[in-house]
Amino acid sequence: MTDSDASAAPPSSGSPSGLRGLLPDLAPWRASRDFRRLWVSGTVSAFGSFLTFVALPVQMKELTGSAAAVGAIGAVELVPLVVFGLYGGALADAWDKRGLILWTEAGQGLLSAVLLVNAVLPGPAVWPLYLVAALSSALVSVQRPALDSLWPRIVAHEHLPAAASLNSLRWTVGGVAGPALAGVVVASAGLGWAYGADLLSFVVSVALIVRVAASPAAREAAKPSLKAIAEGARYAWSRKELLGTYAVDLAAMFLAMPLAVLPFLADELDAEWSLGLMYASVPAGALVVSLTSGWTARVHRHGRMVVLSAALWGGAITAAGLVGNVWLVLLCLALAGGFDMVSGVFRGIMWNQTIPDELRGRLAGIELLSYSVGPTVGQVRSGGLAAWLGVRTSVWSGGVLCVGAVGLLALCLPRLMTYDARTNEHASRVRAQRSAAAPALEG
Repeated sequence: MTDSDASAAPPSSGSPSGLRGLLPDLAPWRASRDFRRLWVSGTVSAFGSFLTFVALPVQMKELTGSAAAVGAIGAVELVPLVVFGLYGGALADAWDKRGLILWTEAGQGLLSAVLLVNAVLPGPAVWPLYLVAALSSALVSVQRPALDSLWPRIVAHEHLPAAASLNSLRWTVGGVAGPALAGVVVASAGLGWAYGADLLSFVVSVALIVRVAASPAAREAAKPSLKAIAEGARYAWSRKELLGTYAVDLAAMFLAMPLAVLPFLADELDAEWSLGLMYASVPAGALVVSLTSGWTARVHRHGRMVVLSAALWGGAITAAGLVGNVWLVLLCLALAGGFDMVSGVFRGIMWNQTIPDELRGRLAGIELLSYSVGPTVGQVRSGGLAAWLGVRTSVWSGGVLCVGAVGLLALCLPRLMTYDARTNEHASRVRAQRSAAAPALEG
């Protein structure tokens, strides 16, 4: 979707058209060596993490046979996510970002080793699965603000939309290959092989991150404290368009995230073989969007796209719960993944192009809550409702509620709907700061 007043924009110099205009812009990859290293590291790590993403609920289902027990994985992840997400944002502003990313990645590898050891025991226990889920949530919550706030330091301001699309592509490559392979590996070789592959992916990822240049905090950076966190929260509250992106994503993920019940949905459709494909369908749809993301650079009303794509996500999830054919379910999940990726790309562009560097870590911590708390609590919601009213009812009702909630938020948050990157005062200020600073990006 393009803007009706796009003609008011300054003329583009040599903007690609046709098929080339749809392909991802590789400018950040060509311009920044550290971007390439982090991108490859993230791709490898995401591939392994998605193996565990499928294996963990499958193992919980095998050990307990309970949809509620699978959904409870999200419950144990919630508190570390909230606490360490906010504090992790303050750490990202005050400490070396590369160091935080490196040590949390190594910690994730150790947790994969714990899952591997538990899986090969004669009698695997349930409690290590919950413990690892909680600790992993804490580590991810510390890492993501550092990672999200590092990208604008290693990528030129004008390349940030392209970087957002390429980072989405990085996630979806692992998201498609990891779950699809996990379904085969778990069924044929066992859970231990999935956890072992995840451990290996973290080893490779750490080796790449070590070579990324250090990214120390600014001299005037605030020390990590409740006061610093409150400062970031006040800034976020003053930016109603940012609040809109947080609220829309939170509502969509809380109300319409069905991943916890997919093992049971596959059983109900008499298609146990499809579980890996179900998990892979959402990132597969996202991958299609990422591979054709060139058009995103020509859209300036990012808030409208966030709202529209979140509503379409809910519609696709509704359809997935209503149809009875497994192939139609897979198609609906893929469409949902594509819409979610569109929303994610434009949220990321808004965040990266309008938040000042000295607050980026703390705002990234708040962003982490918006796109992580929703899915985490959503797993509890979908698992509990599935145990009460049935799996398919849990899925379609969540989609309906999502569409309604997103529509209501759009009415209540006009600043989100009117946001335009060309005229927004915060985007203009950050653009001017980056232009004046003219940082020397590593080639």
